[in-house]
Amino acid sequence: MTLQPLTSPYIPNTEAERAELLRAVGARSVDDLFHDIPEGHRNPPLEMPAPLSEMELRAELQRLSEKNFHAGKHPSFLGAGVYHHYTPAAIAPLVLRGEFLTSYTPYQPEVSQGTLQGTFEFQTMTAQLLGMEVANAGMYDGGTALAEAALMACRVTKRYKVAVVDTVNPHYVEAIRTYASPQGIDVYAIPAGATSLQADTACVVAQYPNFLGYVEDVRALADLAHGAGALLCTANDPVAMALFRSPGSFGVDIATAEAQALGVPPSFGGPFVGMFACKSEYVRQMPGRIAGRTTDAQGRSGYVLTLQPREQHIRRERATSNICTSTALIALWSTIYVALMGKRGLRHVAELCYQKAHYAASEIAKLPGYRLPVGGTFFQEFVVSCPRPPAEVSLAMEEAGIIGGYDVSDRVPNGLLLCVTEVNTKAQIDKLVSVLGGLR
Repeated sequence: MTLQPLTSPYIPNTEAERAELLRAVGARSVDDLFHDIPEGHRNPPLEMPAPLSEMELRAELQRLSEKNFHAGKHPSFLGAGVYHHYTPAAIAPLVLRGEFLTSYTPYQPEVSQGTLQGTFEFQTMTAQLLGMEVANAGMYDGGTALAEAALMACRVTKRYKVAVVDTVNPHYVEAIRTYASPQGIDVYAIPAGATSLQADTACVVAQYPNFLGYVEDVRALADLAHGAGALLCTANDPVAMALFRSPGSFGVDIATAEAQALGVPPSFGGPFVGMFACKSEYVRQMPGRIAGRTTDAQGRSGYVLTLQPREQHIRRERATSNICTSTALIALWSTIYVALMGKRGLRHVAELCYQKAHYAASEIAKLPGYRLPVGGTFFQEFVVSCPRPPAEVSLAMEEAGIIGGYDVSDRVPNGLLLCVTEVNTKAQIDKLVSVLGGLR
């Protein structure tokens, strides 16, 4: 079968240019480039539709995109690690400037001052929100940041067991196990109220607020870990930190967070950026990079990378990180968000999340057949025990034009995890309650 020449207007190569390219590589035809592939597998039938013009293609993609059921179009009460907060209009024009949008890893300070300053401010923001002494330039996301925290604790303590509280986001736990397994690190679960740890445990890993949205006794977890000679690592909601005490105030040793909550749109699941901070005494074991501020010969402020513990920069046996991409653009997005909101603005967002979530919970608890099975203080997420399976409840909400919650019936019978943020209006919450009330 002969491959047809490419005639799509989206491919810039002309027939003459293709012929020139083939001559340069010593091939007579495009088929010659694929001679190593058995002929019967070179061009399998893909049942592709007929080619479209650019205008037709844009219209088709628009039609397909309108099928998406997303938080930008419908009221959403879905959280479980990805949150819909309002994004100020000023952020995108700043982040999408060419100087930031096209940057990769900022190794050369003489050409990367803007990106490096953005990174420095992101670190400052991270340290202040988490109440820690030192922070890095960011990790892939919140889950891998927590996994890196567990590995770091093992390096610091020279122990190879990790105790994970059973209320940590299960996706984060999966990331920890994936990172730990090749290094022979044993990961085991403990209840939130545990009073003892296995011998030679390197760290206790907890979430604040936890996966179900509730606030645990972080001080008790710190005492448990430190009493056993271990460290305490926490995954934290950065918006909640504007309202609740910081992990640093409880004696947490390594604190992480997912910065997506700081004004970054859910974007169908990414890209995100992890926040990572620790006590200064452990900085030499911190993964990732650290940007620092200094002065040049004329006394002007300048920014450089002051810590680069990757195997590309130092001896492999001493490396503490293999993070190989830059999430600086998303870090900049969240940094600008915090700068625009300020301390009072961010606290106001947190207060709205708290108040609206509690209003929703109180109204749902009045419905026959529904109850709040988990006690304690919660922030913007809470668990509802439903009279019907969560899958049926979520489907009913979808039919009503509402994005429902997250099924946690593996933890709570008929449990549905709902999230309410500042973007949810009273009318939306009341509609949610009305739809739930009709499912008895």
